Amino acid sequence: MGTLDPEILLWCEAHGFILVTNNRRSMPRHLAAGRRIPGILVLRKNAAMGQMIEDLILIAEVAGDYYYQDVIIYVPLR
Repeated sequence: MGTLDPEILLWCEAHGFILVTNNRRSMPRHLAAGRRIPGILVLRKNAAMGQMIEDLILIAEVAGDYYYQDVIIYVPLR
C-alpha cells in the first residue's frame, strides 16, 4: 500500500509478473511510456466478482508465458 504505480510496474517487469488491477487510468500509461510488462489485467468496473474470478482462473490455465506480453486485457472477458 502506498507504492506508486511506476514502482509496481517496474517490479512486475523485473520479476515477470502479470499485474491484476482495478486502476483503469494510470496503469495503462506504462506501456505508452515504452516500458515492457508481462501483462496488465484490468478489472472492469461493476462487473460480477464471480465472473471476474472465473475469467482470471481461465487466463491462468490457458495462457502461455508470453501470451499477454505488453498487452492490456479487461476482465471479465465478455
